[in-house]
Amino acid sequence: MNATAVDRIRELHEEWERVARDLPAEAFGAPSALPGWTRAHLLTHLARNADGLGNLLTWAETGVEHPMYGPGTARDDDIEAGARRGGEEIVADVVTSGRALLDQAVRLPAQAWSAPVRARLGQPITGADVLTMRLAETTIHLADLAAGHDLAAAVALLGDHLDDVVANLIRMCPRPLPSFRLGDGVRTWTVGEGGDLVTGTPATVLAWLTGRGDGAELSGPVPELASLI
Repeated sequence: MNATAVDRIRELHEEWERVARDLPAEAFGAPSALPGWTRAHLLTHLARNADGLGNLLTWAETGVEHPMYGPGTARDDDIEAGARRGGEEIVADVVTSGRALLDQAVRLPAQAWSAPVRARLGQPITGADVLTMRLAETTIHLADLAAGHDLAAAVALLGDHLDDVVANLIRMCPRPLPSFRLGDGVRTWTVGEGGDLVTGTPATVLAWLTGRGDGAELSGPVPELASLI
């Protein structure tokens, strides 16, 4: 799984680089699809996320705690500061940080993939889950960038890794979830104790889980659900 996940992340990184380099200078300050964030904020977040996930891989390899981000408001402060940079500097940061994360993943010893670490909100994960988290970030936020990809187009880039991403979002949710089953016509995920089946396309399923859709396009008894991220 790890080798194929790395390859898929590399492809997503290449798509991000292509899209970001095509943005005109004035587009960086334009709003993204995320409230309160410009495209510059979102691109900076993607770079700092790569750094943060690299910290978790270091933790998995060494056994020495390396949290994703600094204490308190450090994460948000870094994003705000980074968003004030010029477009070329931001794009270079996205590319460099993404390559560094993949270089680290390629060198990671086998035992680190099963080593226990903790995500930003304290959820217990393993080194392998770090790659799934990056797959989610680089897919969902590609649509959030509002620069040519809707969520359906972004999800299509995931391929078979959609299964891992959805399962990981469900497992890592820091809040209690209602019990139901979720399907996209090919795969089915069990949430809690299971129960009624809610179905949709891969894009509408992911939109609903992440607070980017209200579930109106899903079929079945759709429960109330706060965003999983």
